[in-house]
Amino acid sequence: MGLGRGQSPLLMALVPLLTCLQTGMSLEHISYVPQLSSATLGGRLTQSTFTLEQPRGQFSHPSISDSDAIWLVVAHSNATQKFMAPQKVEDTPVPADFPQGGYYLTLRASRALYPGGQPSNQLWVLRVGNDTRCSPRTRGCNHPLPGPGPYRVKFLVMSDRGPTAETEWSSETRLQQAEVLQAAPGPQTAGTVVIIAILSVLLAILLAALLTLLIFTWYDTCGSTPISGPGELVFVRKYDTHHMSRPSAVGAS
Repeated sequence: MGLGRGQSPLLMALVPLLTCLQTGMSLEHISYVPQLSSATLGGRLTQSTFTLEQPRGQFSHPSISDSDAIWLVVAHSNATQKFMAPQKVEDTPVPADFPQGGYYLTLRASRALYPGGQPSNQLWVLRVGNDTRCSPRTRGCNHPLPGPGPYRVKFLVMSDRGPTAETEWSSETRLQQAEVLQAAPGPQTAGTVVIIAILSVLLAILLAALLTLLIFTWYDTCGSTPISGPGELVFVRKYDTHHMSRPSAVGAS
C-alpha cells in the first residue's frame, strides 16, 4: 500500500514469474522409476524403439484427477538437467524439436489406463517410437527414435493449470545398432584374395571353352552345307533301278 506508482509496473512483471515459481514448487514428486520391459519380451530393444513397463497404480495421488494428462517425457541422457515442464499443452515439445531441444512429450494417457492390480495373464507395456505414420510435428506423436541414444524417460502429469506431478528419470537406455561387416585382417584376407583369384581363372577358362565350342559348332555347320548361287542349275541324271524293266522290253522278248 505504501508503494509508489513507479513501482507498480515492476510488481506486475513479477506476478507471472512468481506464479511460475509457485507452480514449479508445487510439482508433486512420485517415487517411481520407469523400467524397461522384461528381458524375455521379443522386440524389447530395436534400432528405433524400446519397450517400457506400464506405470500401473502409480498415479493414485489425491492431487491427480482422472482428467489430467499423463505424458511420457523422452530425452537425451545429457538433456535431462535442462528439462523444463511446459506450462500449457500448447507448449508441449514435439519430436521435431528433439534434435535441438533434447526432449519431447509423447504417449499421452490418463490414470484410468494405468490402474493397479496387473493381471498375471496379460502383458502391459508401452512401446516408445512405434508409430511410423504420424508427423514428427504433431503433438504427442510417438515417432521412431532417431539414433541409438542413450535415452532417459519419465512421466509428467499435467492439468489445465499446468504440470502437477512427475516421476523420477529412468536409467539410460541404448538401442540396438546395425552391425557393419568388416574384412578380417591378416592371413584370412590373403586367403580370401587367393580364392577369388582362383575362381576368376576358372571362370575365364570356362568362358573360353564355351566360346571355342560355339565357334567349332558354327564352323562345322557352315562347312558341310553346299552353297550355290541363285543362277546355277543342278542337273539330276535319271536312271532306273536294275530290278525293274520297261513293259515294252518285256513284250519284245
